Amino acid sequence: MTHLWVRAESRDHEARVGIMPEGVTSLIRQGFTVTVEDSHQRIVPIADYAATGAAIAPEGSWPYAPLDALIFGLKELPADGTPLRHTHIMFGHAYKGQPDGRILLDRFKAGGGQLLDLEYLLDDAGRRVAAFGYWAGYAGAAVSLMCWMAQQRGKVMGPIRAVPSQAHLLANLQGDLVQLGTQRPTALIIGALGRVGTGAADLCRDMGVATTLWDMAETASGGPFPAILQHELFFNCILARPGTPVFVPASAKVADRRLSVIGDIACDPDSDFSPIKVYDRVTTWDAPALRVADSPVLDVTAIDNLPSLMPLESSQDFADQLLPHLATPDSDVWGRAADMFRRATA
Repeated sequence: MTHLWVRAESRDHEARVGIMPEGVTSLIRQGFTVTVEDSHQRIVPIADYAATGAAIAPEGSWPYAPLDALIFGLKELPADGTPLRHTHIMFGHAYKGQPDGRILLDRFKAGGGQLLDLEYLLDDAGRRVAAFGYWAGYAGAAVSLMCWMAQQRGKVMGPIRAVPSQAHLLANLQGDLVQLGTQRPTALIIGALGRVGTGAADLCRDMGVATTLWDMAETASGGPFPAILQHELFFNCILARPGTPVFVPASAKVADRRLSVIGDIACDPDSDFSPIKVYDRVTTWDAPALRVADSPVLDVTAIDNLPSLMPLESSQDFADQLLPHLATPDSDVWGRAADMFRRATA
């Protein structure tokens, strides 16, 4: 009998969850044991999980879970260096040369546990079976537009917080744009045919931002790409991997350009393969914009849990995609993720 332990997220401003109460009900009916930790910030109240018949555990109690429990979360674990004894389902960000990734893998090796990375749950054709991509793109474009509006006021963008719903986000953005009273910027999206790019394009359409859509055909030359510098906004919506061309070189800081905001929605600045070379660290909810040039201004926004800006919609969408695979823990999807972990720790 599979025991799924849904842990609370320890990261600030992370209100998402990977399984909704109706998904817990479905798993219990199929014979699963499900434990859900209490959480002070999860968008779904713990009472909704208790009503499913799941066991409720104290927040952060997963280190004491039975060793055969699958510990299911989304973002990173507390960075306390302790060995990891369980199998963890999460976004590990550990396979592309990230420094923190090596530390995480060493913790698994020390404890004898295993990482099943949500980013590497792939079907037979190599496509991800579940992703937050659409809402990452939508939120990333929204934050970038907020950053641009702050620039029009002569400021660097201040802190952001989650909104109750997509409708609230759109109303806030539209009100700010009307108050600003300026023309809309133009945007260029790379990765426009994917889930992330589609989300970014939809936000731009909703806000009346004229958008140039690029995908593999437009970047096949390998660069350089001067057209990127001729748009006020640029959204990088592709995952960094070997062979990814450079979209924004370091020289863009001093180049003649209209570009003033880069939304690096893929957000892999410490990867060896990052295509954005003007910055080297993620930004945060409290400081979402990193100013990398002053004359003319150029800000980068790169928040690595963007979908939590709209935690309810993004959680529901992701949970719907993932649930069929949570219900089949012995499938090839999970086997491939386990193989990836074994290769990374060999």
